[in-house]
Amino acid sequence: MELLCNCSCFFLVAFFQGANKLLLNERANWVHLKEFASKNAANALSVANMLMGMASILCSLNGHHHASCWLVLIGYLLDLADGAVARQLNACQQCTAVYFFCTAGAKLDDFADFTTFGIATSLILRTPSLLDNILCMLYVLSVYTRLCFFSSGIPFMYRGLPCIYSSAILVCVSLLTGGNMAVLRILAVAMILFMVSQNFYPHDRVLESQTWKKVVYIGGVAMVFCSSFPPACVYYLLWSISYILFPTTLWSSKV
Repeated sequence: MELLCNCSCFFLVAFFQGANKLLLNERANWVHLKEFASKNAANALSVANMLMGMASILCSLNGHHHASCWLVLIGYLLDLADGAVARQLNACQQCTAVYFFCTAGAKLDDFADFTTFGIATSLILRTPSLLDNILCMLYVLSVYTRLCFFSSGIPFMYRGLPCIYSSAILVCVSLLTGGNMAVLRILAVAMILFMVSQNFYPHDRVLESQTWKKVVYIGGVAMVFCSSFPPACVYYLLWSISYILFPTTLWSSKV
């Protein structure tokens, strides 16, 4: 009887030790999972932006003009969100491992922007005309130049118009005018000049600034997913033009 009691106690102790170890392992795994998510949440948004750009390119090549423009506008929202998420989750702390994630994330964000706001957007300018194809290539090169030399050396400032705004203006006008190439050519040239200019533009931390900017962003989400395309296009057009016309008075980063 005493032996049976001792054996029972031994198995109970072993069971509780095993359960405790399993619980601790699960907690450790959960902590690692949260850490991994915090480091890669912004990267996931950048990848989603890039996928929108790739899908937009495929839609353009297959003649689905409306879908290609709509996907660019979704990429617009994703691009504004990824930087805010990275900063909110403190993804860029001072350590070697996280520095690698931040560096890789910045490169991934640039590549996603180039895909969505460079290549995908430029395809709305593509026609059988040689001059239009040259304009298409010039637009891609201007986005590339803008992404390579965006750093102004001044905190919270860009040099040259951010390509998401030129992209939004082009796709919205294309939808509203039914792809009127005469208008798009003039706009494309103007956007190229804005992007390669040496003018300064403020960081547009929409999700980390005044409440009304967050409301504008939420309105953009609602317009893309809950509205027909004419009101949504007018909304994004006014949003983007306001950034160009009133960059400091409206869109300076006042956190």
